[in-house]
Amino acid sequence: MAPIVNSGEVIISQEPYASTSNKILVGSSCDHCFASDNLRKCSVCRVTWYCSSDCQKVEWKLHQLECRAMAALTEDRKKMLTPTIRLMVRLVLKRKLQNEKVIPSSCIDNYYLVDALESHISEVDENQLVLYAQMANLVDLILPSVELDLKEIAHTFSKFACNAHTICDSELRPLGTGLYPVISIINHSCVPNAVLTFDGRTAYVRALQPIGKDEEVSISYIETAAVTKKRQNDLKQYFFTCTCPRCVKGSEDDALLESYRCKNQACDGFLLPESGEKAYTCQKCSISRDEEEVKKMTREIVLLSDKASSLLKSGNTTEAGSIYKTIEQLEQKLYHAFSITLLHTRETLLKIYMELQDWQTALTYCKSTIPVYERVYPPFHPMIGLQFYTCGKLEWLLECTEDALKSLTKAADILRITHGTKSQFMKELFGKIEEARAEVSFRLSSGPGHDEQFS
Repeated sequence: MAPIVNSGEVIISQEPYASTSNKILVGSSCDHCFASDNLRKCSVCRVTWYCSSDCQKVEWKLHQLECRAMAALTEDRKKMLTPTIRLMVRLVLKRKLQNEKVIPSSCIDNYYLVDALESHISEVDENQLVLYAQMANLVDLILPSVELDLKEIAHTFSKFACNAHTICDSELRPLGTGLYPVISIINHSCVPNAVLTFDGRTAYVRALQPIGKDEEVSISYIETAAVTKKRQNDLKQYFFTCTCPRCVKGSEDDALLESYRCKNQACDGFLLPESGEKAYTCQKCSISRDEEEVKKMTREIVLLSDKASSLLKSGNTTEAGSIYKTIEQLEQKLYHAFSITLLHTRETLLKIYMELQDWQTALTYCKSTIPVYERVYPPFHPMIGLQFYTCGKLEWLLECTEDALKSLTKAADILRITHGTKSQFMKELFGKIEEARAEVSFRLSSGPGHDEQFS
C-alpha cells in the first residue's frame, strides 16, 4: 500500500497560540518572528524587542495591552518576567482579545484548544503546586485590569510544563518557548517517524520516513541520544512511560552507550559485570578487566572534568580545552567507542575549538561524533545533518573543498527532509554547495598545476 505521507512532506504546520523569547531583557531575538538582526527595544515598556516595523504592527494589538502592563512595573518586578510568566501574560491577553473579537480566531488558533490540553494537575507534587499558585499570583499582579481565575492560571502553568515546545533556530539552538495546541497532541517515540522543526516561530512537523494510512505520527519530546533509564527519567515531566521499540528492546543498545570497552584494543566488544567477581568481562572475547582499575580511571576522569568545567565557566577556554583533551584520551581507554560519555566530551571539545578558531582540531572532533550520531538517531535526523553541515563548514575554512562538498551534500540530503527546502537556512546551504561544486570543477579543469600557482 502506498504511503499517505512521504519522507520530507509537511504533516502539519502551526503558528503558536502564544510565544516568548528565552532572553527577555537582553534582546536576543524579535518577539514576533525570532529574528536576531536589527533589533530595537520598545521605548515604552523597555522589555519587548522587534526587528522591523512590520513585526511591531502585527503584534501591536496584543503588545498594546502587554506594554501598558509591563511599563507600570518597577525595574525589580520586570526582572520577575521569566519566559514562563511572560508566556502566560501573552496567552491571557490573546484570549481576552479573541473573546472581545479584537483579533480573529480560527479552528487551529483559539483558546478552546488550549483549554482541552491535559494538565496532569492531579499528578503534580505539592511543592510544584505551590509554585504554580505563586506564579499565578504574579500574573495577577502584572495584569491588575484583567479578571483572572487563579486556579485556572495555575492549571495552565501545569499545561505549559507538558505541552509547550522550545522554539529553535535551524541549527537547533533554543530561541524561545511557544504553545502549539494542535502539535501538542502528537505523541512521543524514541524512534519517531516525524520531526518538529521551526522556521521563525512557525512549527513544522515533517515525515522522516514514508507513513502509511494506519500508522500513528510520532515525534520525540526529548534528546534521544541517551540510555533508556535517562530517557525515561527525562519523560517523567510528561507523566507517561514510553513503550516504543527502543525502550522495550533496551538492554543491548544501552550496554553499548554506557559500557566500558574491552581491554584488548583490537576488540570492539563491551564489558559486562561478572557475577560474583570484582571484574568486568568482554561479551565478545571474554577478556576480563579489573574493577579497581575501572574505578581508578573513573575517579581520575571525574576530578579532571570538575577542573575543566570550572575553567570553562571562568573563561579559561584554552586551558579547559587542554584538560578536556586529556579526559577524552582517558575515556577512549575506558569507554566503548559508542559511549555517550565519550560523545559528550567530544561535543564539548568541538565547541571549545570552534570558539578558539582552531578549525583543524574542531574538525577532528566533529568527525568523531558522527558514527555515534548515526548509531543513536534515525537515518534522517536533524542532528546528523547538522553535524555534516558543521564538518562541511570547517572543511571549507580549511580549503578542503572536495571534502566540504561531500559533507555539505550529505547534510543537504538529510536536512531537506527535516527542514524542507524553502527556509533561508536551506537556501544558504544550497548556495554553499553550488559554490563548492563550482570551485571543485574549476580546480579539476585547471589541471594539476593550479594549486601551485596560487600557493
